[in-house]
Amino acid sequence: MTPQNDMTAAIWKGADAVETQRVPLPAIPEGWALVRMAFNGICGTDLSIFHGKHPRAQAPLVMGHEMSGWVEQAGASGPAAGALVVVEPLLSCGDCKSCRDGNAHVCRRLGLYGIDTPGGMAEYVALPPEVLHEVPAGVDPRTASLAEPLAVAVHAVALSGMEQGDTVAVYGAGPIGVLTALVARHEGAGQVVITEPSPWRRSVAEAMGFTVVPEGSTMAETLAPLTDGEGADTTFDTAAHPSVAAQLTEVTRVLGRIVVVGVYKSPAPIDLQAVCFKEQTMAGVRVYTTENVTRAIELISSGALGLEKFPTKTFSLDQISAAFDAATSGQDCLKVLVSPLPGEATA
Repeated sequence: MTPQNDMTAAIWKGADAVETQRVPLPAIPEGWALVRMAFNGICGTDLSIFHGKHPRAQAPLVMGHEMSGWVEQAGASGPAAGALVVVEPLLSCGDCKSCRDGNAHVCRRLGLYGIDTPGGMAEYVALPPEVLHEVPAGVDPRTASLAEPLAVAVHAVALSGMEQGDTVAVYGAGPIGVLTALVARHEGAGQVVITEPSPWRRSVAEAMGFTVVPEGSTMAETLAPLTDGEGADTTFDTAAHPSVAAQLTEVTRVLGRIVVVGVYKSPAPIDLQAVCFKEQTMAGVRVYTTENVTRAIELISSGALGLEKFPTKTFSLDQISAAFDAATSGQDCLKVLVSPLPGEATA
């Protein structure tokens, strides 16, 4: 057991207000585990909560669902004390048709730790053992914290039906866009073309070896000479911007596949006539399955994706306001991490 009765946590107080304070250690329900946090990533959902725009989150709240840490007190099952783990943070009802059919990741009442119940921006979090995935020894816990967003990318590529040698188009070079591009390349894409408005993010994508749409050009113009004018075999929309939605059918070939990975904030026009005439397939991505999380951990532990080049910046819990400012700007790192560990801050 931990020696103290309280801990440091970042508490979201309401729109644009988050504070670091001492709070009681979380109660540990029977059979659950207590996890000592290592790193927790900030994602777009956390920014939505921070700005008071998430429909479910209620203040006060400990945010954070991209978690890595060590089991401090083992649960009735699952990883032993001392094990490095990542968290599959989904809360499913178990009763709806999706859950009964084995598709709990699209539960009708899906929730997440860090949104609907306390998350990982704290020194400790209590979790049921079934959401804990042990990470092989030797994996950097900083890199392990990328498992949750990487699982989204793994799910997107698996859902796409992408084939070996495909020309893949990716809209957006944010965290999910770059991770999707990395997974697609690892799974056999012949070439991956990324479009991104931010010059810094374009430079990151180029450094990782992807073809990047030049400033002043378009995805369609860049794809044309690469595909004899046919368009991408598989297109991933991780940007979720109306201007992107309007292009998806144009840049994708006849019988091609379109996967909407980013979550649109409101309905956006899509050329459904083109979907019919080109017999394109469209799929949406909600989160990920347990198998996708397992695969993400395999990819991280093997080093197959070169995630050591994935730009991150780490803030301490005491720097939580600065962490959210950095995540909002998104100018000099792809992933902002928050850590309660002493000496881990890089900002």
